Amino acid sequence: MFKFHYNLERNAIGFVVAIVVVASIGGFIEIAPLFTINQTVEKVADMRVQTPLEIAGRNIYIREGCYACHSQMIRTLRDEVDRYGPYSLAVESQYDHPMLWGSKRTGPDLARLGNKYSDAWQTAHLNNPRDLVPESVMPAYRWLLRDKAKIDDLGEHLAALRTVGVPYTDEMIANAAIDAYAQANPDSPEAANVTVRYGEATNVRAFDGEPGAVTEMDALVAYLQSLGTLTDAAFQPQVAEVE
Repeated sequence: MFKFHYNLERNAIGFVVAIVVVASIGGFIEIAPLFTINQTVEKVADMRVQTPLEIAGRNIYIREGCYACHSQMIRTLRDEVDRYGPYSLAVESQYDHPMLWGSKRTGPDLARLGNKYSDAWQTAHLNNPRDLVPESVMPAYRWLLRDKAKIDDLGEHLAALRTVGVPYTDEMIANAAIDAYAQANPDSPEAANVTVRYGEATNVRAFDGEPGAVTEMDALVAYLQSLGTLTDAAFQPQVAEVE
């Protein structure tokens, strides 16, 4: 075996051919599942898209590297289901660009985090994790309460997501900045329009506890509270399809 490898390395053309063959096998294994993606992603009636404010929070989540320590995918293993809840379905992340499944858990999985804790808990935890979990190694994100969220360009973000298949309507894109403000200000005249456009299950409240200016804390907590709540498919009985 070692002699074959040694001889192969000395034959430039043979070595190149071997590289191409091995790379082709790996590429095929990665690409082939995409041809059956329509059968992989479940079809559900109650799947909603994320609101502009939740998208702003998702952008902050990515910016701060939260995906490096938290996963957003519950595997079918018994201990994971017992700890985190129903295993993740493909439909739940069909509108994620990029996907944030993660590959490491310094902290817990967040796939079912939505509405598990109160907004006040999430805000306090992000502001200084050790106030609530003394042994936490998570950094404090105190500036989220201070910095205002950038919401003026959210229409462009929604338009970009629509080009890759997220079904945002022209109305959603045109009203993105207004909806982002209204979702964090439930007493504003425009707040009712958020649930009209995104569904009755949408959280509309002052996520950081302070109505008025939309902070980065508002956006990130809104995003965290949406995780696992975009559809109830995972909580429904899974019935195998019979062809």
